[in-house]
Amino acid sequence: MTNAHAPKARLRLLMLTALGIVFGDIGTSPLYTIKEAFGPEYGLVPSPDAVYGILSLVFWSIVLVVAIKYLLFILRADNAGEGGVLALLALVQRGRWQQRESGRRTVLVLLGVFGTALLFGDGMITPAISVLGAIEGLEVVTPSLEPYVVVITVVILCLLFLGQRFGTARVGRLFGPITLLWFVTIGVLGAAEIARGPRILAAVNPFYGVQFFLTHGATAFLALGAVFLAVTGAEALYADIGHFGTKPIRLAFFALVLPALLLNYFGQGALLLRDPEAIQNPFYLLAPRWFLYPLLLIATLAAIVASQALISGVFSLAQQAVQLGFSPRLTVVHTSEQEFGQVYVPAMNWLLALGTLLIVVTFRSSSALGAAYGIAVTGTMAITTLLFAVVAREQWRWSLAAVVPLTAFFFLFDFAFLGANIVKIAHGGWVPMVIALFFLTLMTTWKRGRGALSDVIRSRRLPLDLFLQELERHRTHRVTGTAVFLTSETDSVPDTLLHHLKHNQALHAQVVLLSIASADRPYVEDDERVQLTTLTDGFYGVVATYGFMESPDVPRVLALCEPMGLHARASQTSFFLGRERLLTSGPDPMARWRKQLFAVMARNARSASAFFNLPPNRVVELGSQIEL
Repeated sequence: MTNAHAPKARLRLLMLTALGIVFGDIGTSPLYTIKEAFGPEYGLVPSPDAVYGILSLVFWSIVLVVAIKYLLFILRADNAGEGGVLALLALVQRGRWQQRESGRRTVLVLLGVFGTALLFGDGMITPAISVLGAIEGLEVVTPSLEPYVVVITVVILCLLFLGQRFGTARVGRLFGPITLLWFVTIGVLGAAEIARGPRILAAVNPFYGVQFFLTHGATAFLALGAVFLAVTGAEALYADIGHFGTKPIRLAFFALVLPALLLNYFGQGALLLRDPEAIQNPFYLLAPRWFLYPLLLIATLAAIVASQALISGVFSLAQQAVQLGFSPRLTVVHTSEQEFGQVYVPAMNWLLALGTLLIVVTFRSSSALGAAYGIAVTGTMAITTLLFAVVAREQWRWSLAAVVPLTAFFFLFDFAFLGANIVKIAHGGWVPMVIALFFLTLMTTWKRGRGALSDVIRSRRLPLDLFLQELERHRTHRVTGTAVFLTSETDSVPDTLLHHLKHNQALHAQVVLLSIASADRPYVEDDERVQLTTLTDGFYGVVATYGFMESPDVPRVLALCEPMGLHARASQTSFFLGRERLLTSGPDPMARWRKQLFAVMARNARSASAFFNLPPNRVVELGSQIEL
């Protein structure tokens, strides 16, 4: 292959891969969107004006939300190539106002964290509704198997979550071809029905959507909650730009995803005009009888791909939350030697599995889940709009004349969809809200608790310069080797060092005070990672910086210090860690229940030695009690 053809071949490969990872969620929405729009809770029947109106709303929702808002604007707000709510939040915190306007900064941080919490809830609901929507095809293919839909769904989801520990490196190669087959299939099925009733294409006219609102009033507004299901995968476009870049995502959408989705939606509309009874499952009834079993298999595979994409996204969010200080240390397993972004977080996997299975068993159908599905994503989309506006104004220095109208335009349909979904709270919409509040409480408690703990530790620490002066006046016995003390600050003496000196009456020849810092970008190059300060009497201060998509590796940090003059032999290096026992009877104003929750989270966090990749046989832990 010539050099000229190589970039094109890579672009095609990225487009194919993006089909599975990025568009799996939005690609499976035809399974349930039209069916849900004509569900009994809205009181709509598939009359011509209702069908044209719903299709017009679906068409313009996809164009305005996915094509214009996300592909044209939101994808520009990448944080060194990474996307998603937490990446956007890190970008927001670079703003010129963030130091002087702490109140505004706090509100934006809370909104960003809440948006992340909503996506955790989405990570439980998406696998449930996608797989249920696919397996419900059994009701059309073989009605006698209808009682087993939930059981089959549970089995598939159990296998999906059990398989997470093997990683997506190998399975990921199948995602693109499976999703390509899916989009071609749904496009062809829709086109075949449109050919029988091409007048349905007139629904692209926004007049039908307006007329639908004028005719049906409040019912039309509430139906937006079902229409929104057609765009629920839009957040994945932004979250996954770090894996593919914006160009492959945009090309894949306009070249295949958008045409296939519109053909299928309009095909379902044409079917309903021809046979209103098909509303029981318009997606599967598009297919000829002989193709129902193959379609069921393809739909199930596509639903698994869509579920996998959301699960992988939650793993990435969990890793980002740890690095940005919103979560205790978690076990993060990198499942691919070639692709850095492919991670497995066991704790999140089993939490997602439990939540997803409970949702399936409780709701038992995609129609019932439709009420719970939209509210999490609409909330996240509105938060994304606000954070994007801040970035555009503060980072890119856009004028108010540009930011305000654009933000208002985005908010117009963000809040329309949010309002239509809020009324679902009593019918299942409370589920993602409860899940989001659960994660929001955990994340803010950890952030607040770590801050309180740092304040207590800082208040009782000895300044490093005074400690070094004391060492010079009172010579201390030194032994060969290197001692590494992990600390949050290198200008003060960590408690572990004082305890070590008090009990052992000796210090190593080299003492390293190592602090791990988190950057507001996803990755940090090795030549920028380490800052080393040579102090007196064999002491060194080291600050190692990691991006929010990276995992700390202390032995690697010491290796990077070699050219700077710090020579630490692995066989003669000991790592000293503090193990704090937290007491909740201290003066900090944090609520007592939050102190207790923070203490529980701290006790169950992944061990520091494993998190920092320390050799187990070279670690020394020293305990202490701290009152919060």
